[in-house]
Amino acid sequence: MFGADKCGSTNKVHLILRHKKPNGEIEEKHLDTPPSVNLDKLTHVYTAIIETDNTYQILIDGEEKKTGSLFEDFTPSINPDQEIDDPEDTKPDDWVDTAKIADPEASKPDDWDEDAPREILDEEAEKPEGWLDDEPEEIDDPEAEQPEDWDEEEDGEWEPPRITNPKCEDGPGCGEWERPTIPNPNYKGTWYPAMIDNPEYKGVWKPKKISNPDYFEDETPLNNLGDIGAVAIEIWTMDQGYFFDNVLVTNKAQKAQEYRTNYWQPKHEHEVELQKDEVPEVDEDLDSESSESTGNFVSRAVEKALSLPGLSLLKPFLIGWLTTLAANFLLAVTTVAIPAVLFLVLLYSLFSGKKASSVVPADKKKKRAPTVVEVKKQDVSVPDVTELRDTPPLGGAAPVSQTAAGSTGVHTRRSTTASGAGADGTTTIS
Repeated sequence: MFGADKCGSTNKVHLILRHKKPNGEIEEKHLDTPPSVNLDKLTHVYTAIIETDNTYQILIDGEEKKTGSLFEDFTPSINPDQEIDDPEDTKPDDWVDTAKIADPEASKPDDWDEDAPREILDEEAEKPEGWLDDEPEEIDDPEAEQPEDWDEEEDGEWEPPRITNPKCEDGPGCGEWERPTIPNPNYKGTWYPAMIDNPEYKGVWKPKKISNPDYFEDETPLNNLGDIGAVAIEIWTMDQGYFFDNVLVTNKAQKAQEYRTNYWQPKHEHEVELQKDEVPEVDEDLDSESSESTGNFVSRAVEKALSLPGLSLLKPFLIGWLTTLAANFLLAVTTVAIPAVLFLVLLYSLFSGKKASSVVPADKKKKRAPTVVEVKKQDVSVPDVTELRDTPPLGGAAPVSQTAAGSTGVHTRRSTTASGAGADGTTTIS
């Protein structure tokens, strides 16, 4: 299985081989530390190349991202270890694997005070000259005035806002002076005995090794991967807008490169140019535009709510009120507009009766979005891209059915375009 997988924290390009053991069991071999998936909205081509010398390559957009050996980079390994841990071997009860112990002969010094504080008052500090002991750090704003519409019965007693005392800004400080603290030179913290080498330490225990009864050595693993009998796309997604096309299986590396150049490269370059055109321009008067757009949003939301039967009488009043509020106090929009809309919905549910049915003309009905995946038609003439007719069995492999997949939970918005290749005898899936 080969392909991009982006789901939650998972982000990798899978390469999984199904290897047939001598006993007939088929085991999946997963590539270690695979490359990551591109997360932009462009079309990308993922290519896997498996060479006859038992090496592999993974390319993304024709650029090599991972290369190595089939024998070294897959888990479980193609060839198992000759020796394994004895599953029946257990650690002896008297085995000591603690390397360090507390010195049993160490004792806390008599002058060690564990209760001494980390910091103490600086006895040498002196109150700065001109310190204003009788001045508060904050005072009522003398220029503040009670609003004309303030109602003490409803709003409570009005209190002016507090500001920093200007006398404190000009002087060394105000209020009751307190001594600063400094690190305590006698502070030592909790006492612990020194650690020494454990005289009974025997080292880290490991089970003894025995010969692996399932050991084998497969020098030509490609012979046991099976033929590629089909090409499929495995996908799990709750999003829309993914497209998969141009899956190529071939034994010729040059052909895969030509497919990338002729069918993917022009599309990719065109998408890059379109993406540049979609970059929004930033308005210099961003705050003003933000307030205006917020007000428009609230107006549209309330107008939509008030379009329900039975609520039209409240429409002029609430639209004007909420629009004005949003343009001046964005926080008030959050705390007031949402409860207001919920209140309107409650009124509607209580007094309006059944919801008026709306008849939508057939030509205006929305089409349902595809539930899993769409296949995008190419605007170029693409030859038959899945070429199995000219692909011989790998190294004379036994006819074990195997599927090569552009496997993906791919969340790259535009899906994988695929093409692939290798020299004679080489299998390339892309």
